[in-house]
Amino acid sequence: MTANILEATGITKRFDGFAALTSVDFALLKGERVGLIGPNGSGKSTFVNCITGILAPDEGSITFDANDITKTPAWLRARRGLARTYQIPRPFRGMTIQENIEVPLRFAVGHKSARVISEAAQVILDQVGLGEKADLSPKGLTQVELRKLELGRALAARPKVLIADEVMAGLSESEVDEILALLNRLNAEGISILLIEHIMRAVMLFSQRIVVIVAGCKIADGLPDDVMQQEEVERAYLGE
Repeated sequence: MTANILEATGITKRFDGFAALTSVDFALLKGERVGLIGPNGSGKSTFVNCITGILAPDEGSITFDANDITKTPAWLRARRGLARTYQIPRPFRGMTIQENIEVPLRFAVGHKSARVISEAAQVILDQVGLGEKADLSPKGLTQVELRKLELGRALAARPKVLIADEVMAGLSESEVDEILALLNRLNAEGISILLIEHIMRAVMLFSQRIVVIVAGCKIADGLPDDVMQQEEVERAYLGE
């Protein structure tokens, strides 16, 4: 049986008495593609921030690659192979596209050789389809190219798990398909992926399993078609 690469148990997070998450359990198998969905304000971002170490859960535990990382700082989680993207790409606009990849290579992975860093950055840029733009500024990139650069910066950490947080927001249908193809290639190379996304067509096409969080609680976890037919999930998205 395939082992879990990432597991969260009983994750609870409160802000001034408000429960943003309540006893959320989650598991991601090695090599798995999982979609995490829920209405705006449901607690998805809080959950991801707890998993990646930006926030500390008030209760619960997190295991990554068979190690308890509940109290591990975010930078060390990234160095161990737990990477994420952010909803709004914020590249270093005073650097070239390649230099944007070299920064996490140098600090997250710890490379010191300029030649090794440069070669590794070029490999990543080719991987995400930006290899021919390595020497350009990110100021001229399109929205879909900015998303690819954001994924490239996450890949610089050589992730075992990639948390892709709304990497398709604001993209056209054909651009969504580009990102889906890229995520599928990364998964085929052995990276487990958690996709947080509001574009349901993309979630359904990509995910082997879907997890639904509503009002800070997990209400569903299973095969995409089965989950989307559950009454509680339909109410969350469509109302009574």
